[in-house]
Amino acid sequence: MDDAIRAFMTFLTVERQASPETIRSYRSDLRQLATFLEQARPSPQAQPMVAIRDVTTDSLRAYLQWLDRKGEKASSLGRKLACLRSFFRFHVREGTVEKNPADGIRSPKLPKTLPQVLTKDDANVLMEFPVGQTPLSLRDRAILETLYSTGARVSEAVALNLGDLNRSDGLVHLRGKGRKERIVPVGDVALQAIHAYRASLTQATADDRPATPLFLNHRGGRLTARSVARLVARYSSRLAGGAVSPHALRHSYATHLLDEGADLRAIQELLGHASLSTTQKYTHLATDQLMAVYDRAHPRARSAKTTPEEKDGPAT
Repeated sequence: MDDAIRAFMTFLTVERQASPETIRSYRSDLRQLATFLEQARPSPQAQPMVAIRDVTTDSLRAYLQWLDRKGEKASSLGRKLACLRSFFRFHVREGTVEKNPADGIRSPKLPKTLPQVLTKDDANVLMEFPVGQTPLSLRDRAILETLYSTGARVSEAVALNLGDLNRSDGLVHLRGKGRKERIVPVGDVALQAIHAYRASLTQATADDRPATPLFLNHRGGRLTARSVARLVARYSSRLAGGAVSPHALRHSYATHLLDEGADLRAIQELLGHASLSTTQKYTHLATDQLMAVYDRAHPRARSAKTTPEEKDGPAT
């Protein structure tokens, strides 16, 4: 299995140009499968290693059932199954195996959950939490403002270089999933926060070449997605609703745009969604505007809210 996993990792890295997070996740999933299969062998002495051609649909089902008994969430099981399908699909094309043993397995039914979204007030408060004029405080403020102002995924935000920011036009160049790229607006407040952060850097770290990372860690290198996730969690834990992930800022960005009347197709483009159905989940969240329109426009909504005096006129 080791050689098969290495070949797949090379394919993901070179041909698919998958993100480091995807590669790390797939490698971990496949190594977990290999360990499970090796430990499940009936006679380890007779079979020193598990070969990829010996993996069957039944053995994959046993692996997924083992994960389920361990308490893995349905979303995690679905992701691991998607990894297995891609892995064996690649080796079918390469001729390593004749058929994909993962094709006969149905994905687990996922619960329908709405994305976590901040209120507009909480989003504004969160932006103000980083205080002070130190480079790290200014950086944290700039990161929060950028995530909320652009709707960028955390992986897209940490991949930003100085050359990706067009300050004069108020635009930023994001590199998304599947090598897709898009240019989205970035607000004045976020631009001011970025400018204040970059101006605070010392001459040694304030490299202004286009390929220089926009956001730096304390050692002057590029920030990681995990570092930004910890940063967002630390500040947002002070909100009444508790800590949120960077993706909650992306969800909040889309929902607040929809609340203010933005077109769903425009939001799809801004988020970089391939399918409109992915964007449509935000229609379930934009209830404030919909309820306000209902209360103003529906005759039964108005009559239900009027008092007897308003409906019948003043008592005589």
